[in-house]
Amino acid sequence: MRVILRYLWDLGLRFTRTLDLMMLAALLALMVIGLAVLYSAGEHSTRMVFAQGSRFAVGLAAMWGLSRMSITQLRNWTPVIYAVSMIPLLAVLVIGTGKHGRHWIDLKVFYFQPAELLKLSLPMMVAWYLNRQQLPPKFLNVLVAGVLIGAPTVLILLQPDFGTAMLVGISGAFALYLAGLSWWWFVAAFGAVSAIAPVAWFWLLRPYQKDRILTFLNPETDPLGTGWNIIQSKIAIGAGGMTGKGWLQGSQSHLNYLPEHTTDFIFAVLSEEFGWVGVITVLALYLFVVGRCLWIAAGARDGYSRLIAGALGLAFFVYVIVNGGMISGLLPVVGVPMPLLSYGGTSAVSLLAGLGVVMAVRAHKPVHGGR
Repeated sequence: MRVILRYLWDLGLRFTRTLDLMMLAALLALMVIGLAVLYSAGEHSTRMVFAQGSRFAVGLAAMWGLSRMSITQLRNWTPVIYAVSMIPLLAVLVIGTGKHGRHWIDLKVFYFQPAELLKLSLPMMVAWYLNRQQLPPKFLNVLVAGVLIGAPTVLILLQPDFGTAMLVGISGAFALYLAGLSWWWFVAAFGAVSAIAPVAWFWLLRPYQKDRILTFLNPETDPLGTGWNIIQSKIAIGAGGMTGKGWLQGSQSHLNYLPEHTTDFIFAVLSEEFGWVGVITVLALYLFVVGRCLWIAAGARDGYSRLIAGALGLAFFVYVIVNGGMISGLLPVVGVPMPLLSYGGTSAVSLLAGLGVVMAVRAHKPVHGGR
């Protein structure tokens, strides 16, 4: 018996040797919390919980597989991964479906959102390109990186999906920032976006997008219409108090006051049922994952690894900030899910796959072949 246990122990160590067990523990905790809140928000639907759990399993398998790849392999395959991920992004504009445009491709078995792939492939591509240049990047290098970031961002805006486009663009911008790009570039980019904002308002934004911005500025102007979502979300957050109403006891979601309570606004359900204690616990887990990514990036031995691990970690942080700001009324509603809590498949799988790349950086530290 002792021999068998020893064999199983050694097998487990070999199986998990490339995984960052501390980060994995935090992610598993977030997934368990997410499934528990989803069960409550989804009216005790075991079907939804099983479907989401299956997606987590696929994501964990992708994480494990990517963590076992060497950084040299990942770096060599990055241009191919980026090019292949652009194909469905073009296809969705023709054959896609969605409530306010073309965001998903119906594969009959499940809906696939191509834009989610770029959350991983775009920062990888920017890191691959910048790693081949002298750092900090020069003017021409910044322009090339801007094209790499801008092409998929514009395609996602055409769907239109402003929230995902913003997150994809930011993930690439983080790689530029970590490469040593001066702050004035980001200030200039912000100024350019501000300058074209009036043009976008009159010619690019759709009516529902304008409504979201106006509702953000003053949701009480239409409390039973466009302002309903954010008002009910604030009520749910405030009703949770310190310790919450208890699991399965949230009135805002169970009485159908809170819309999109299994997707974009699921964090409001958690706030109502588990209160400030639950919110702090989940945010602490998120911050631990982000901190772990940055710690891994700081210990990377080549430029590509450092840029990709840091960019993915900071992008994960932005996902949390945007959704948290959205449900609390601090940011406009842009349809950004809360990582590992919101119901949805492609986002969960792409996120876990990205963290698998970060784990590969920790497990495989090349001394040669990179800057």
